Amino acid sequence: MRCELDTATIDHEEHGEGRPIVFVHGWTMDRRLEIADYEPIFAKRNGWRRIYFDLPGMGRSVAKAGIRNQDDVLAAILGFIERVLPGEQRFVLAGTSLGAYLARGIAARLRPRIAGLLLRVPAVIPDTAKRTLPAFEPLVRDDALMASLEAAERAALGDLLVQTPDYLDAVRPKVHGLVQPAIAATAPIANEIKADPARYGFSFDLAEAEGTFTAPALIIAARQDTVVGYRDAWAILERYPRATFAVVDRATHTWPVERPAVLEALVDDWLARIVLAEKGQ
Repeated sequence: MRCELDTATIDHEEHGEGRPIVFVHGWTMDRRLEIADYEPIFAKRNGWRRIYFDLPGMGRSVAKAGIRNQDDVLAAILGFIERVLPGEQRFVLAGTSLGAYLARGIAARLRPRIAGLLLRVPAVIPDTAKRTLPAFEPLVRDDALMASLEAAERAALGDLLVQTPDYLDAVRPKVHGLVQPAIAATAPIANEIKADPARYGFSFDLAEAEGTFTAPALIIAARQDTVVGYRDAWAILERYPRATFAVVDRATHTWPVERPAVLEALVDDWLARIVLAEKGQ
């Protein structure tokens, strides 16, 4: 499905019926990553209308001339949400990586309508030079295995956290089947925005705009995440008094890879808390 806005054409798809939940993928990615991670979870649960969309200039969505910075991207997302969820309809929101930063911006603008918020491997600080990142160190090192990889694949995989054949088999489909194609399909404007810290972050103070978020929240950071880290996510925890905060070991920015059941358990608890909160319990 396609939603035509003044500044963007937003391509999206929906699964299921019931309470709406909107997913915001990471920068230079597309909705297929969110679908791959979340649909196995929601396929077991009735009563949720899942809305997946591609950000402007990513996936199948088009960024028109009006998309110049992150404020413009946020405005386009808000316009899209108003089209698919008109009026004052409440919905749940989940964002991954830079999509979590955008999700916080959405929540700041539409606070009364947000019934729950999930921030997965969240980019809290858009400027990559200002993030607090752990040093990379493989948990399991196998120099022979890494040397056996072709140079192109080793570059695509990056720093492999667990250098075993089983871990390699788990991460390959995500990298080659989802991450690399998404990056290749990204429009130049998205890379231009990312390269300029003044355009990659909002022009307004997000922390001040969001204030305190009192609906059920879930913040999941990856202990070995060298892209956004985990410490910066801890710094925003007090703004979410109803948040479960998890730092997952054996996890990088592409989490989950090996153990999707961990994500399922955390999401299941979060969804249950949202339903209870809506019942006043």
